[in-house]
Amino acid sequence: MSKLFLHTILFLSLGLFSACNQNEDRQRAREDFRQRQQPVPDRDVVEQQEDIATAEYEDPAEAAERERTPSEPATTAGDKVVGVKDGDTIVLLVNGEEVTVRLYGVDTPEKNQAFGQRAKQFTSDMVFGKQVRLIVNNKDRYGRTVGTIILPDGRSLNEELVKNGFAWHYKAYSKDVNLANAEADARRFKRGLWADPDPVAPWDFRKNKTSNTSATSSTAKATLPAGATKRTVYLCNSSGSAVYHIDKSCSVLKRCKAEVLTVTEAVAIREYGRRADKTCSN
Repeated sequence: MSKLFLHTILFLSLGLFSACNQNEDRQRAREDFRQRQQPVPDRDVVEQQEDIATAEYEDPAEAAERERTPSEPATTAGDKVVGVKDGDTIVLLVNGEEVTVRLYGVDTPEKNQAFGQRAKQFTSDMVFGKQVRLIVNNKDRYGRTVGTIILPDGRSLNEELVKNGFAWHYKAYSKDVNLANAEADARRFKRGLWADPDPVAPWDFRKNKTSNTSATSSTAKATLPAGATKRTVYLCNSSGSAVYHIDKSCSVLKRCKAEVLTVTEAVAIREYGRRADKTCSN
């Protein structure tokens, strides 16, 4: 009897197991049928969704590193320097046209003045043939563009000239504090032209030159004495002398420490701007 009971239990278990397997097979078949009925998604859409999902995720460590590392600045187009006229005047090539630029707020020595050539060379070394950025201030009475030149490394050429002692801060036209401080430092440390015990400002140099030119022009139109083109006179070739001498043995002429020139009276008057010495005149 016990064997019959065991066979009965085994038979029932096998029946239940077979029924469960059949039920799972039916469910799996129904699920496969539903999947076949759905439309197949477009591959491009799937890839785009995957890209969006990937972009939305970012490693926090990588994000922090990106914040600490500044991005490189974008390259900005500049204007090429194609000429240097003097320390404070350059020529830029802008859109295929040459533009003369007068540096704002600075005044370098004239070319025939002390440090004039050195100032021009300094500017040439800094910018010639390079791409620079121009910050326009205005136009001057000569039609030149007045502005600040920014060097490729971000420094201002205007400030560099003053800081290194190759230009004055042009206070008559600028109240720039940076330029004023740059000149104060250059003076203090005797850089460039400030090593000279008595430097002459370019505006004073130009004023004196204009006065001398006017004086020379006036003497060139002076009325000559009779026989001046043939009469021989003598003059001391010194900037401190303003006269010519008819008598070579004149005591005043003998005190001359420079060369004594022999010229006609007309040349002495019109080219040297001299007048007749009254001390030894007859």
